[in-house]
Amino acid sequence: MYEQILETAKWIKSRMNHTPKTAVILGTGLGQLAAEIKTEMEIPYADIPNFPVTTVDGHAGKLIFGTLGGKEILAMDGRFHYYEGYSMKEVTFPVRVMKELGINTLYLTNAAGGTNPSYRIGDIMIITDHINNMPENPLHGENIPQGPRFPDMGHAYDPELIDLADAIAAEKGLKVRHGVYVATQGPCYETPAEYRMYAQMGGDAVGMSTVPEVIVARHVGIRCFGFSIITDLGGHAQVMKVTHEDVQKAANEAQPRVAAIMREMIERS
Repeated sequence: MYEQILETAKWIKSRMNHTPKTAVILGTGLGQLAAEIKTEMEIPYADIPNFPVTTVDGHAGKLIFGTLGGKEILAMDGRFHYYEGYSMKEVTFPVRVMKELGINTLYLTNAAGGTNPSYRIGDIMIITDHINNMPENPLHGENIPQGPRFPDMGHAYDPELIDLADAIAAEKGLKVRHGVYVATQGPCYETPAEYRMYAQMGGDAVGMSTVPEVIVARHVGIRCFGFSIITDLGGHAQVMKVTHEDVQKAANEAQPRVAAIMREMIERS
């Protein structure tokens, strides 16, 4: 697999006009954030050697090179998920390619269900930690020589970036939450009992992505920052019906606030 990582990175490098140090992964319903990027080049995933292809509505499926907050960035407009049938190594393949492209900071966004009873739809949660409840760890198997066999996860989400996000949100008068993100394999949404279980485990929000990417990013030495947009609520007395369309709508409505904070973070970091 490492040979494929190097092959893909070499292919992309041959088309790059600059060398970004920052990357962004845009999750469900958050593709409109791509409009914030001053785009210089786009590459459809289907054109990239060894790259998976996204199959989920709301994930455009392209690599974007451009500037955001005055800084050169690389953005994934759409990600890959375990529930699509990909292995964890395929899901996290782009993060390993990012390492070879010189990326040292990764911002991740996702749509998530709120398990914390104080949360409301549209809330922005800064991820401070995670619980990996997926059936496979992306580091399982032979160790790829980009990082240690047993990487530390004590600060999976960079404390300095969290402090920076808090400061910017306060300056802009934007409310943000702090919380623990629980990753499940999906693709069905959780039952009310599962929402309550994840809350009892210490989770504040639950979703189907992000954690595998963060695990691999930390393995290769990339620092991480994550935003969850709370798009539905579970574990409450009244059961809410959840649809993908509702999730996309809630995420779209919260995008301007996420973009305002992220743009400033990238400019200052």
